[in-house]
Amino acid sequence: MPVQIPDDSDFTSFKEQCENQEGWTARYNKGGVTVWCREEECKTVQKLKMRIVCKDVTAETLYDVLHDTSYRKKWDTNMIDTFDIGRLTVNADVGYYSWRCPSPLKNRDFVTMRSWLPLGNDYMIINYSVKHPQYPPKKDYVRAVSLLTGYLIQSNGANCCTLYYLTQVDPKGSLPKWVVNKVSQFVAPKAMKKIYKACQKYPEWKRKHNPNLKPWMYPEQNTLPCISAADLSVQRADSLENIDESGLSEEKTHNSDDDET
Repeated sequence: MPVQIPDDSDFTSFKEQCENQEGWTARYNKGGVTVWCREEECKTVQKLKMRIVCKDVTAETLYDVLHDTSYRKKWDTNMIDTFDIGRLTVNADVGYYSWRCPSPLKNRDFVTMRSWLPLGNDYMIINYSVKHPQYPPKKDYVRAVSLLTGYLIQSNGANCCTLYYLTQVDPKGSLPKWVVNKVSQFVAPKAMKKIYKACQKYPEWKRKHNPNLKPWMYPEQNTLPCISAADLSVQRADSLENIDESGLSEEKTHNSDDDET
């Protein structure tokens, strides 16, 4: 399938999914974080949605944190590696991301096309998985597939914003039920709180690390090589090897430092 760069209607649809509660079941609601699961999809490819209100963070800061791969290496302790591969347009690029899963699960990685749009008081970043000829699946990782993942940031005034995170991912492994439950009950809320904490520390960090470098806002700063959408194709889950991890028991797992996948 050819790769389509999202247009305004795709961003509008994504925003509606974030804001609309119909068909979603709340799985967690505590400490300012809410996690929902899409009812009819809970048993297969899980569709999760999260929301957190960040009371002392501007929407612009949160948007910068989600874009800044240099800073991500500071706060995302479960990330193994991330880098940008190339740019498609002034607001779309292709990148790689890998993360550490709790042992004995295999680590996962993605190649995704990401697109972003600041729109008034809203900021959106969405992605889905693509195939890039120079970045095939690796032997030591399970190549997971993002069907749709993204962030909606809404400004609530001078120093407050709301972050929605919506994700529909095929982890490409017949994961045991306890893993799916743990993601919605523990991993997702902790991840949202970690982003919030990272945002609080970002302004000070950025002042010391290329404070004027923000290629996501200033396209003329972007030094990535140009790539063509014609060189990419949509990554279909059924074309990847499926790893059966359904028999792994929770007792045997060894989590990373802060108990997140």
